[in-house]
Amino acid sequence: MLKDARALASYTQEKMLEQPDRWREDVAAEMKTYAIGSNSDYLLCSDDGYVVAATGGEVENIDPELLIKFNGTTTYSYDDLNGELDEVCHITGDSFSANGPRYYVLAYSPKSQQDNYTKNIMEIFMVSAIAVLLVVMFLVYFATLKLTEPITEVAEIAKKLGNGDFSVTLPEYTTKEFNELSIAFNEMAANLKSYDTMRNSFLANVSHELRTPMTSIGGFVDGILDGTIPKSQQNYYMRIISSEVGRLTRLVKSMLNLAKIEAGELEPNKTSFPVTEPILDTLLTFEPRIDEKNIDIRGLDVQRINMYADIDLIHQVMYNLIENAIKFVDKGGYIEFSFEDGEDATSVSIRNSGEGLAEDELPLVFDRFYKTDKSRGIHAQGLGLGLNIARSIVEIHGGKIMVKSLKGEYTEFTFTIPKAEKNEE
Repeated sequence: MLKDARALASYTQEKMLEQPDRWREDVAAEMKTYAIGSNSDYLLCSDDGYVVAATGGEVENIDPELLIKFNGTTTYSYDDLNGELDEVCHITGDSFSANGPRYYVLAYSPKSQQDNYTKNIMEIFMVSAIAVLLVVMFLVYFATLKLTEPITEVAEIAKKLGNGDFSVTLPEYTTKEFNELSIAFNEMAANLKSYDTMRNSFLANVSHELRTPMTSIGGFVDGILDGTIPKSQQNYYMRIISSEVGRLTRLVKSMLNLAKIEAGELEPNKTSFPVTEPILDTLLTFEPRIDEKNIDIRGLDVQRINMYADIDLIHQVMYNLIENAIKFVDKGGYIEFSFEDGEDATSVSIRNSGEGLAEDELPLVFDRFYKTDKSRGIHAQGLGLGLNIARSIVEIHGGKIMVKSLKGEYTEFTFTIPKAEKNEE
């Protein structure tokens, strides 16, 4: 109705300007054409309310006050034009200026007719909706029957998986979606199996790591208390006890830090410090093992380079990387440190000679519980957490850590810590 009213207004304005004396007949004919085509009635009136042409009923005059709402902006309303129309109608319209006064083209349709039309539309919609619903239910029923078998199989496999049987797998399916589900499910089962294996290895390693120093501590303490260890050797064994206590402390600290990192509770307390400070402290800790393997320490004769980070956390990173380097350096080999003091970050590299890593091991070394010395099983020290914790600590500082290796020659770890922003200084 609105579209037709606007079209009629435009047409009438054009005819008034082209044929000032003969426009009425053409406009009246055009209004009848629109009325037949749209099942609505139209009237044309001037701004004083005089009806110039109309397609329905005996409408002669309209209260000018009622026309104000169509002056400039189009408005919908339900009205009977103060009784000029036989019943309440839905009215819309448009106005324009031409020869002399402002004119209005109003389109109207009985509200009862529109209500019936809406009712019919709703009835058709409801019937269609019920029909569609029945068809959909029919299709869903048979589709469900077809899907029942693989879904039941997935449920049974999932139950076995939940009970700890990670060896189960799903077969291939002809349906693309189920086949993709089968592949994803089998990958999940493989990952859970791998994680379960690593978890069991971790528990065994934790038990070993805790039992060994505790057994040593208990044995030496008992020996001192019952006099088995003579007083002349007590200081020697007390130093061993102190070393084992330190080992236990580091283990517990690593586990606590790991838990804090996972919970997002580990916030670095950043300060500026010489980057060589935690390195030298760590090397002193490992001095007996360095002397035992006759390791050549290189690259520490450098000018002062500062790093902006949490010194305690960086000390743990250095400890883990240096311990790893000492563990895998060949006897009589070297550990070499190098530093880069860039504009935006400080980098530290730790290279050790030795067997190196295979190419397929490089992406795995930072994974939790991963140990490159698997051949020694639980008798190898370490839980496979050191490098994982080192990476986590570097990342919460906003830095990066990487590894490169040449098989049979060297392994090198490099980590980079961003420098302080101006607002952090």
